[in-house]
Amino acid sequence: MDAYSISYTTPSRRNSSRIYQDLATCRLSSRTYSDERIKRLIMDSSKKHRTYDASRKTRIGVVGAGIAGLRCADVLLQYGFSVTVIDARNRLGGRTHQATLPSGNVVDLGPNWIHGTEHNPILDLAKETNTPTHSWEERTNIFGEDGTKLEEARSLSDAMWGIIVQAFKHSSQNTATIDPEESLHDFFIKRVADMFTEDADAEHKRKVIMQMAELWGAFVGSPVTTQSLKFFWLEECIDGENLFCAGTYKRILDAIAKPAVEKADIKLSTRVDRINASTGTVKLSTNDGQELEFDEVVMTNPLGWLKSNKRAFQPPLPARFSQAIDAIGYGCLEKVYITFPRAFWLKDGANPADQFTGFMQWLAPSYSDRNPQKWNQECVDLATLPGSCAHPTLLYYIYGDQSVALSAELARLSEKEKLEHLTSFFKPYYSRLPFYNDNSIDCIPTSCLATSWVTDDLAGNGSYSTFRTGLQEGDKDIEIMREGLVGRSLWFAGEHTAPFVALGTVTGAYWSGEAVGKRIAEAYGMTARVRSELLSSQGSNLDATKEVNARGFTDKPLDN
Repeated sequence: MDAYSISYTTPSRRNSSRIYQDLATCRLSSRTYSDERIKRLIMDSSKKHRTYDASRKTRIGVVGAGIAGLRCADVLLQYGFSVTVIDARNRLGGRTHQATLPSGNVVDLGPNWIHGTEHNPILDLAKETNTPTHSWEERTNIFGEDGTKLEEARSLSDAMWGIIVQAFKHSSQNTATIDPEESLHDFFIKRVADMFTEDADAEHKRKVIMQMAELWGAFVGSPVTTQSLKFFWLEECIDGENLFCAGTYKRILDAIAKPAVEKADIKLSTRVDRINASTGTVKLSTNDGQELEFDEVVMTNPLGWLKSNKRAFQPPLPARFSQAIDAIGYGCLEKVYITFPRAFWLKDGANPADQFTGFMQWLAPSYSDRNPQKWNQECVDLATLPGSCAHPTLLYYIYGDQSVALSAELARLSEKEKLEHLTSFFKPYYSRLPFYNDNSIDCIPTSCLATSWVTDDLAGNGSYSTFRTGLQEGDKDIEIMREGLVGRSLWFAGEHTAPFVALGTVTGAYWSGEAVGKRIAEAYGMTARVRSELLSSQGSNLDATKEVNARGFTDKPLDN
């Protein structure tokens, strides 16, 4: 969950920025590695290039019908492969999924942000599908631990984000020497100690900034105390605004899925229980007794699923590959949609610039007996979304231990009890908003919807990858999973194998699936063959260097 742009690399520094160098490398078929050990540990280079058999189509199995799997299928289909997409769910999309509220409004249960606007293929798709986006332009309303609104919220918030930028720079420049056990929280403690030295209320301001720092957890799904400082640089995102997907990801997902729906063999409600890559081909055993055989298999299952299902692979995964899966953290971010009869916190007829909207944060609340841990609370106002996207709903984001505790509690309750529980839990916070009246029906929620990815085995019991304290070789771990087990005809895609600048995002999942599709095509010599055929059929006006339907950074040089 984020509105602030999590990027500090200016265009002029990109040629020397490792995350942008990594992005450029990931977008090429010929790849380079930060460490030659990666190839020696996990690749059989002699089997990287396959023999193309013109008498039959090469069979590719794509396990997982999320963004990575669907984009990979699209690219493979463009190169003429026979593609089968297999998913245990009864629908497409994976963690990209929507639900309809009792009010009739559709909301995202999974991702609902587009991270960065510069050369972002997901933003391109949003525009192509007329999916509205929204920005609250960093408008933030913050309540202190006693529940009163902080007048200095903006200046302290800016100071907090200033420290985040310093941490990115420090991590990028000193990653080799930073203690793996040092956290982002530790960095905050050091920086905050030197701030406001001339202010009479210095201690109060320092305390508030440290409380604000806890909100970092909503970005990565884990507490700031466990955020690796050594690999904090891997959390940087694409430059530009972070936009809320006001129209939901539905039309974007449909556009990405369209080629697979039309041309691939799709097997839903089919769970892969075993992956056998010991015979030259890859055989998949499913829960309904099927034995499916492919020349190549792309695994796009979430990182959390890989952590829990390593025994499904035969022969066992190489030790260093298994270590990489274990090393990268897997965060948990849940959403709670609370809908009211009307948006009571907005003033009728008021200038939009004067409305109480944007991000609302409650720091270390001491006034709720339902929250003895004093977990921070944060929400965004959906009543000010553009046009028909607007509805009187507050979207709360919770993460870490709170998400685990809430999901466990809700699992034991009936639907009626869930509404009562969520209303009771969040009332101490929304009741602090302007124009709240305990006796008004407008201030009583009509519905509450909470996600529970942490209890979803197919989602890997979480949301997306993150980098935690204790991590020793985070960048190499990502590269190892990204490269896959080519010698076994096993390839891996997903947000956890994305270019560094897009890890943990929909854009990253999309790029990772695209990259694997192109690498498989290259292994079979298809890239040159397809270009040659296109040139022959369409004449010399075709640009022979152009990638097949690739979005974003493809065909665009990095800024100097």
